[in-house]
Amino acid sequence: MSYFLAYCKSHRGMVFTQFQLLRSYGHLCDVSLVVDGHEFPAHKSLLACSSDYFRAMFKDYTKESNASVIHLKIISATGLQNILDFIYTSWLSLSMNTLEDTLEAATYLQVMDAIPLCSKYIINNCDLENCCFCANIASQYYLIDALVETDSYIVHNLWKLLQENLEWTELLELNTKSMIKLMQCENIPKVTEHCLLDLVLKWLQYDRTRLLHAKVLFENVRFGLLSLETLRKLYTQSEVPLTPSIKSLVIKAINYHSFPAKQPILQEKYSTMRNQKGWILLVGGNANGELVENVLGFDVYNHKWRMVTNLKMKVQHHCTCVIGNFLYVLGGETPENLESNSSDTCLSPTNIVYRFDPRFNQWMKVSGMMEKRAQFSCCVVDNHIFAIGGRGYQLAIHSSVEVYDISRDTWTKSKELPFKIHGQASAVHKNIVYISGGKFTGQASSCKDVYSFNKLEAQWKKQASMTIARFGHQMATVNDAIFTFLGIYEPFSDIEKYDPLNNQWTRLRPMTFDRFCYGLVVVEQTILLLGGKKWQDSQEVATHNIVGYDSENDCWEEICSLAFPFCGLQCDVLQLSDSNESEEQQIKPCTQIK
Repeated sequence: MSYFLAYCKSHRGMVFTQFQLLRSYGHLCDVSLVVDGHEFPAHKSLLACSSDYFRAMFKDYTKESNASVIHLKIISATGLQNILDFIYTSWLSLSMNTLEDTLEAATYLQVMDAIPLCSKYIINNCDLENCCFCANIASQYYLIDALVETDSYIVHNLWKLLQENLEWTELLELNTKSMIKLMQCENIPKVTEHCLLDLVLKWLQYDRTRLLHAKVLFENVRFGLLSLETLRKLYTQSEVPLTPSIKSLVIKAINYHSFPAKQPILQEKYSTMRNQKGWILLVGGNANGELVENVLGFDVYNHKWRMVTNLKMKVQHHCTCVIGNFLYVLGGETPENLESNSSDTCLSPTNIVYRFDPRFNQWMKVSGMMEKRAQFSCCVVDNHIFAIGGRGYQLAIHSSVEVYDISRDTWTKSKELPFKIHGQASAVHKNIVYISGGKFTGQASSCKDVYSFNKLEAQWKKQASMTIARFGHQMATVNDAIFTFLGIYEPFSDIEKYDPLNNQWTRLRPMTFDRFCYGLVVVEQTILLLGGKKWQDSQEVATHNIVGYDSENDCWEEICSLAFPFCGLQCDVLQLSDSNESEEQQIKPCTQIK
């Protein structure tokens, strides 16, 4: 026996259309819903099919099942009108003015198909004027997707909200969940911690019942990023009571500021900047024959430049390092007047050490090295800075090694080198210091020697020599290998890799052209060489580009052009926040420097 099953696509829509016509004429309507004096005729059968609330109401055993008029007191007339239109047409009319009424009706009447449409409307229509309202609605009605989107929108546009709304009225009405989520966020663009603290204080004072949430909010304030004056005012204010645990955090931050030299080894969440990103800092050196004062930042991923700060002294043949996201600039040659009444200057080695704090954009002069040093090398082992060899006053060459203890802000002597040397390079692998090349006292040519120093053994040991003698070159550690790059006046562009475990050197793919007096920095597995000089037509010519060496695949790639010809610089990666970055700080490749 055969049969035929057919389906009509238009039938379902036609039924809805006919139900809507019946409703509009009041024909066959068996119930009237009354809200605030407004009467809405409807059909029980369709209401029961669309709403769990009405399905339960119109059971055979209920009083309402036989009632012709039902009064609804919780919802508004506007909300009921929109939900009835949805039940009869599948279309939901929404605006920011009717959103809350519609959600209230949909939730109360359990018309569940309408709720995701409200959530989608919030996501698609969230803007600066309504984002806080949208977040509050999403939180009130448990619209998880909408709440995630609105919270994210508020976080990324908070700086605009703070600028455009002087009274912060909408922000002060923000729901508790969104406010806590905001303070827990790691990335809040262009907003200082001081502004966040101010917002928390005003939000808590706006509604005193919110003081129950003060603890969780204050626990997410990064007190180490606040000034000492702000911390003291916070501790003594009486508008918002502080629990003992919060007071202890404030006192801890005050103590953090009381020992500025120790700050790099005291870093934790409360002193870590939000929305930070790694920038390559170009420090010191010269351009167009002039020493560079500006410290520039380069975003290697987006090829953006920004002005970061100015050096406290112009310098070359110096060293830099980073500890706890603080930049140290050590020694080098700085301009010095030949006579007190003369405008002529010469370059002399110095022992001065400056430290830059990106949290407050401030320089601090820490204890100077015991020796004046230029063309030396420095490295970091266990948060101690090692300054090794170099050239001192009146061309004296050092064999001395000294170590900076951050906790005490003091330099002390370490085990001396077995020789006097300058122009060497250094790197650290598994807390062992390696130095290579350089020139010995009285020697005109550079050397191939490599030495290592283990702090626990306190001895310098000779290792396998490089295959190429180098001077004024650079070293870099990537994973378990140490790479050496070009030095001054090298006839070839070869580079080498050292295996510390097997004490063995390997020649790698050479650069496409010679380069010296460049900056070097490691970003993930790539080693970047920035600026420098090269030989061209028997002359030293400044280079304009940044090249990258892929240590995994042994290949070179040109990254981009420098902002200007730059040589003799030192480079390090520093995490910077954009909270104090302005459009004026962003520079273009043609920008002039001073």
